[in-house]
Order: sequence, then C-alpha cells, then structure tokens
Amino acid sequence: MNSSPTVVPATLVFPFELVRSELEKVEAAIAAQAKEFEPAIEGYVAYVCKSSGKRIRPALALLTGGATGQMTDDHRKLGVILELVHIASLVHDDIMDGADLRRNLPTAAAKWGNSLSVLLGDVLFAHALELSASYDDNVVSRAIARASRDVCAGEILQTQRRYDLNLSVPDYLKIIEMKTAALFAAATHLGAYLNGCTPAVQEALKNYGLRLGTAYQIYDDCLDLVGDESAAGKTLRTDLAKGKLTLPVLYLLEQATDLQKTKLNRMLLNGEPMDTTILASIADYEGAVERAIKFAKAMLNDARNDLVCLAAGAHQTALIEITGYLDKLLDKCRAVV
Repeated sequence: MNSSPTVVPATLVFPFELVRSELEKVEAAIAAQAKEFEPAIEGYVAYVCKSSGKRIRPALALLTGGATGQMTDDHRKLGVILELVHIASLVHDDIMDGADLRRNLPTAAAKWGNSLSVLLGDVLFAHALELSASYDDNVVSRAIARASRDVCAGEILQTQRRYDLNLSVPDYLKIIEMKTAALFAAATHLGAYLNGCTPAVQEALKNYGLRLGTAYQIYDDCLDLVGDESAAGKTLRTDLAKGKLTLPVLYLLEQATDLQKTKLNRMLLNGEPMDTTILASIADYEGAVERAIKFAKAMLNDARNDLVCLAAGAHQTALIEITGYLDKLLDKCRAVV
C-alpha cells in the first residue's frame, strides 16, 4: 500500500455532479429499456427502473472513463447494463427480505407479489446480458456475465448462512464482495478497459471498485441497524429479522458470552423482534458498530490509494470525493449509535 494516501478534498460536493449531464443520458437510456419488452411487461420494467437508486454504478463507469481518457457511448452503455443487473438483484433482494419499501415506493414484491417479481428480476438479468453482447469483443460481455454470476452466487451464499452464528468475518467479506462489490469493480475495471488502459491501471481501478463496494455494503449494514427508515426511504431492521449476520453483528458476537450467544440464537430462530435495545443488552453494541465503521473507513483509505495511478484532474478528484462522501455517511451512522 502507498504510505501517502490520496487526500480527500476538505470541501466536498456530491461527486456525481461532474457527470450529471452524462448520467441524464444514461437515465433516459435506462427508461427506454422498458420499450424493448412486450407491452404487457413494459409497465413493470418501467416501475422498477424508476424506483431503484442513485445510479452509483453508471456514475463509476463514467467517472473512470473520464479519469482514464474520455467518456464514450460505450461507457454510457456499460452504465445502463450494470444498472439493469443491479435493479434485477434488488427486485430479488426485496422478495427474500420481505421489504415493503424502496426509495419510498412499494417494492415490486409488495405491489405485485413474489411470483411475478421473481420473473421480473430474471427478465432484467437476461436483458442486461443481451445488451452486453453488443460490444465488439467479448471481454466486456464476459466480465459483466461474471459479475452477474457473482451477485447471484453471493446472494446464495448469504442465504445458506442465514442464522449461522458460526459465520466468520472473512466469510462475510467474501459474500459482500460478491453480492455488492462485484458490480462496483466491473464498472471501474471496464471503464478503464474501454479506454485501452494498461493491465496495471485496470487492476488498480478494479481494486478501487472492490474496496468502495465493500465499504458501501458495510455502511448499508450499519444503516439497517441504526438508521431512520423515513430518511433512508426503505424498509430497515430486516437483516437480523431474516437471519442475515452483518459485520457489526459479527463483531458483537465475538464479544458475547456463550450464554448471550445462546440467547441471541434463540431469539433469531424464534423470529422474535430485534431492536438495538435488545442487542445492547447482549453485548457491547456500540463498540461493535464502531468497529464496523472503522473497518469500512480503512477500506475507503485503501481505495483512495488505488487512485494514485491516475493523472490528477477533475475526474480523479471526483473518484476521491466518492470515498469522502461515504466517509461522511459512516460518520452519520456513528452519531446515532
């Protein structure tokens, strides 16, 4: 690791502002994808595409393109494809989590039921992979297919290990690297590949995406425990209720006595309501959340070091600012513990 990490600017703006006009084109292209489906399906696709997020993955593809040369139609298309894969995974996530809200709107599962929503996620995955086959070579399509596979495999591994109090921190990190960080890494790696960057630069930017995505998932896991549902715009407190053991909970379990672990296991298996008051009575809840936040912040610092391969400029600065923005979100979690 470089001993002199890239510095986060003292004054942060929302880092996607630099590519706002390009993201608007991506947004329009995502919305247009609904027209590619049968008229009877179009409405379902349009609904989930408009209610599914901040477009982080397209922004990373565009910013990496700008930082390594220029943003092209291929970068915009990459953003559309990665976002469709992400949306498909969210549709499936909400089914498994029993979530009612996403972006303050009813989830597809809450609106139309699980059966239709499973198929809706499937058709979005398939459409994204079809779009990826339109590149001139198969490097991009293979990388996107691999990332899509990792997202689904990560979800399977997480489902396998629900309610498993023996889940280790390395196991957890492997799961979130697959289910979340894989698409971040695909965005940054392929953004550099499309501009013909050297393998070393591609690898550094892939690592940046992996670290950023991992830190983002840890933030999301902390938010599920301590966040405000109305501010978050989605259903919270679902992870423990569904047996998902996240980093703060794993740290809590490391400190818990055998009797406390037995108590937590019984509560999980019986489906008893789980809130922060109950967790605080089991072990050092505040310390566990703080450890998770520190781990994520260290990951963000490593991600900044990955960017030293880039020439200084507005796009490199924006990639740094993303890590700073996430740093501040982690601080907000810390403030409410």
